[in-house]
Amino acid sequence: MERQSLTLEDVAREAGVSRATVSRVINGMRNVDPAIRDVVRAAVERTGYAPNRAARSLVTRRTETIALVISGAGEDGEDAGDDESADARNAFTARVFADPFFGRVVGGVVGFLRPRSMHPVLMVAESEAARSQVTAFLREGSADGALVVSTHAEDPLPARLVAEGLHAVCFARPALPAPISYVDLAHREGGRLAAEHLIARGRRRLATVTGPLDLPAGQERHAGFRETLERAGTAYVPLAEGGFTLASGAHAMTRLLSEHPDLDGVFVANDLMAQGACEALREHGRRVPQDVAVVGFDDSSAAHTCRPPLTTVRQPVEEMTAAMARLLQEHIQGARTEPTALIFEPELVVRDSS
Repeated sequence: MERQSLTLEDVAREAGVSRATVSRVINGMRNVDPAIRDVVRAAVERTGYAPNRAARSLVTRRTETIALVISGAGEDGEDAGDDESADARNAFTARVFADPFFGRVVGGVVGFLRPRSMHPVLMVAESEAARSQVTAFLREGSADGALVVSTHAEDPLPARLVAEGLHAVCFARPALPAPISYVDLAHREGGRLAAEHLIARGRRRLATVTGPLDLPAGQERHAGFRETLERAGTAYVPLAEGGFTLASGAHAMTRLLSEHPDLDGVFVANDLMAQGACEALREHGRRVPQDVAVVGFDDSSAAHTCRPPLTTVRQPVEEMTAAMARLLQEHIQGARTEPTALIFEPELVVRDSS
């Protein structure tokens, strides 16, 4: 039977349930037993049934489209001339997609949405004008809600979406407090794991390359590392602040070496910076891990391509973003009405850099 001729009755026959039950499952209604829902979804998969999206939208009043928003906060020099603004926008986009973290975000979101016949629309909001476009896109019903990944502490977008009454979930707790759901990691615990590992390796002259210290993640990772060392008797932990980029990691490591040439271990607050730090250490004649042990954060592809492969604190980004999409779906369907926080636990992954 050709796909375009398939009907709800065909799926119902395949699943051994009523047409009404199939309709409720396909339209995302909540009053269906989970076991029956699985049977219907399997029948849809076997038959290749594709619901008419326009007809479905009339019933559900939803588009089955989700905006995945990568948002900054005025980084593009909005009041500058058009050429300068265009260059800044291009630089922001290039920086975002050079970071393996964002590929993992997309993978987790798509992995959750695709089996549910939902579709992401990627939007980059690096300016006030772009944020207004995102808000208008959602307000006009072009998407059912937004998954927001902010790259800057002063990002006003989460609070604006709340004020507009739009469905949205953030990756990470917003630096500017807002009554919005978010998924995050126990970053302080991750810093603790890194410190304990370096101490266990016999390293005593420790330093850290932090992430941006205006972001909660940067603050918490640094605090967990520093506090653990303090409890172990270390009164002072040298730091250099980075920007979560490879170049900033290399620059910060060079600065630490110039000020503390005898350091023998370093915790770097993401893998991309840690890769840059390893490159800087090699350039200055330091062997990793023989002379300086290095621990990163994220367990991204950079941890595998780094030489040597990085010991790192794993952030389960794919699982976190899938949970983020599930949380948004519950808000859209009305199953969840209050702002919710979901916090994941980090895990130390030991490789050759420490």
